[in-house]
Order: sequence, then C-alpha cells, then structure tokens
Amino acid sequence: MSTEPEPEPERRSRVDDVTRRLRRQSLTGWPLATAIALLAVLYPTYIMSLQELETVGKYFPSLGDSVIVVVFTMMAVGLNVVVGYAGLLDLGYVAFYAAGAYTAAWFASQQFEQVTFHFGAVGIQPDVTGIHLSIWLILIIAGVFTTLVGILIGFPTLRLRGDYLAIVTLGFGEIIPQFVRNADNLHGFDLTHGTFGISPIDAPGFGETLSDSLGLPASYQASFDRDRLFYWTALFLLGVTVFACVRLRDSRLGRAWIAIREDETAAAAMGVPLMRTKTWAYAIGAFFGGVAGAFYASVKSGAFPADFFFNVSIFLLCMVILGGIGSVWGVILGGVILGWLNVAGLATIGTDLGIEDVPKYQFGIYGVIIVAVMLLRPTGLIPERRHQRELEEAVSDLPLYDAEHDASLGRGGEDRIRRG
Repeated sequence: MSTEPEPEPERRSRVDDVTRRLRRQSLTGWPLATAIALLAVLYPTYIMSLQELETVGKYFPSLGDSVIVVVFTMMAVGLNVVVGYAGLLDLGYVAFYAAGAYTAAWFASQQFEQVTFHFGAVGIQPDVTGIHLSIWLILIIAGVFTTLVGILIGFPTLRLRGDYLAIVTLGFGEIIPQFVRNADNLHGFDLTHGTFGISPIDAPGFGETLSDSLGLPASYQASFDRDRLFYWTALFLLGVTVFACVRLRDSRLGRAWIAIREDETAAAAMGVPLMRTKTWAYAIGAFFGGVAGAFYASVKSGAFPADFFFNVSIFLLCMVILGGIGSVWGVILGGVILGWLNVAGLATIGTDLGIEDVPKYQFGIYGVIIVAVMLLRPTGLIPERRHQRELEEAVSDLPLYDAEHDASLGRGGEDRIRRG
C-alpha cells in the first residue's frame, strides 16, 4: 500500500511552525528562569533589606527557613519524575528521604563507635571514633544507596497499576519509618539508635588546605556565614536536580515515561519495556530523594525518626499537584509556596489574623488549597503543555447528528441543507 508524499509547501509550513514555537518558548521561558535563578542566588545579599519593610517584611523567610524550603522543593522535583513523568502514584517517597538521611548518619557520625575511620571529614579531631567520610562523598553514596533501595522496592511493586500501586508504596512508606524507630536492637546491634535518632552529624566543608589556598570555608558549622553556605549549597543541588530532570524529560527515556503515563497498554504494544522503564523512573526519583535527605541531615546535624512520618510523602505530593503534574517549573513554584507556608508562612499569617493555632490546621489548609486548585485550575499553577492541551483543546462531546451537521456546514454544507 503506497501513500502519496506530503507536498513540499505543506511540509515547509509545518517545519516553520514548529521552529517558531520553539523559538517563542526559548525567548520567553529561559530568560525568565535565568532572572528568577539570579534573584534566588542573590537572596542572602538583600534579605535584610526586605525584612526591614514595615508591612511585608515579616513574610520573607530567613535563610535557615529558606534552606528547608529548597530541600523540600528538590525532593518534590525528584517525586515529579515518578508521578509526573511516568504517571506512577507513589505514596511512600518518605522512605527514600529517610534512607538518605540515615546514610549520612551512618557515615558521618559516632554511631559505630567500635571502628575509627576518617576520610575527607572536616571539623573533627582525628581520634574521634566512628566512620567519618566527606559529606560531599556521602551525598553520592546516599544517592546510590537510595537508588538501590528504589530498585529493590520497585521490582515487586511496579507490576501493579493505579490504586494497587499506591497502596503498596504507601505500605513501604510506613515500613521504613517504623524500621528506623525500632532498629536500635537488631540481635544486639544498634543500627539507627531508635527513637533518639543519630546526632551529631558532621558538617560539610572543604578543609584547611583548600580554605588557606582558595578561600573556601573549612567547615560550614564553624563559619560565620553558615546559613548562607547551606542555602547556596541547597540551591546548587536543586539546580543540578532541575537540569537533570529537564534533560531526562526530553530524552528517549523521558518520552518512554510519558508514553507509559498516557497509555500503558499502547506503550507496551509499541515496544516500550514497561518494567525496565518504570524501574528507571523509580530509581532516579529515589536518587534525588536520597541526596536531599542526606543533605538535610547534615543541615540539622542529625537524623531523627520524627522527621519521616507518612505525611511528608503527602506533603511532597501536594507540591507536585499544586504546581502542575509533570511540569518542572510548576513543581518548583508549588514547592516554594507550600514549603514557605509550612516553615513560616502559616504562623505569620495566623499572628496577623490573631489566631495562634493556625499551624495546627496546616494539613487542612493544604487540603483546601488543593481542592481550590483542582476546581479552578486542574492542571496546576504552571501546567505541563500536554496536560493543558488535553483539557483546553480537546473536542467536546457532541451527539453524532450535531457533529455531522457542524462538519457539513464547515465543508459548505449550508447550500446542501438549503436545497434539501
């Protein structure tokens, strides 16, 4: 069966149209993103001036709070790989967050007093017991470890779909926190120090040699610019995560994820390996969650079971939904908004309203926000283009007679109807 080739003028017209769209997106998207990134990097230099404003100054978060917001935004971007790209509803993402935090606790503290091993650690004495590795190395180790955890969890669960997958991931999200709370006596071995957690954890830094030669901070904890250093490091990790996720979205693997999200059966029929592709999504999302967990543990100088409740997974999922499922920039916006409300925004708003207990109802408030977004803007604050086109450009359901009638009018059917 032969088909006629597309006429050259029409082909050129389509190519020109695609070129114009790409040029328009590059002209409007990246400069704006660059300007916002520059403002974020320079935030420590003008935060004091903002906080001195009479009316709105108190609504700008401190650098310490900003670090928490950036770390949670990074985890939300990692979760977006699983939920937004591959369409896998993951309710147990807190497991990767906990795995990364305890990886930092195991390799940068005095938890294992029976050994003394130091490699690249800064700010501690050489005779301190325990395993003490460089935090920069631990971030990589935590990412690799949580990737393996994601693969081990994904193999038995990713054969399921929809609600069944959500229930199983919810189960794993509950198992991991319970495990770290009760793993202080595994046949006499203290792995997680139980409900007390593991503290202190070594701080990041570059050591005395690089500090003397290049002016880099020897240890974040001992520096007068501690909050700035943690903030800029968190912002750098978020930038790496965003860059990787954008590149993955436009790659062959990313297109396979989107195909599975849109129609898993059709994707399998077209030759997409479902299990391998889903496992890649789960593993990559776990990697970023583990890195964020390890860095957050170093910021807090401890890993505590109270930080890994199930509501963290729901909180991260709300960030993804609020910003726009599948949209990297939307998830960043949703993460910043909910993260700010969580660390300082609700308390400040409650004080202005004369209500002291506003933070107690934070999840109820988040629920109201999500419901409002679903009613008013179901694709999120910054929707992904595919989802937006599906909702805004889809053909409305019409009776067959009405559809044929409209089509006949479009083809000059008015004369035929008039003659009939």
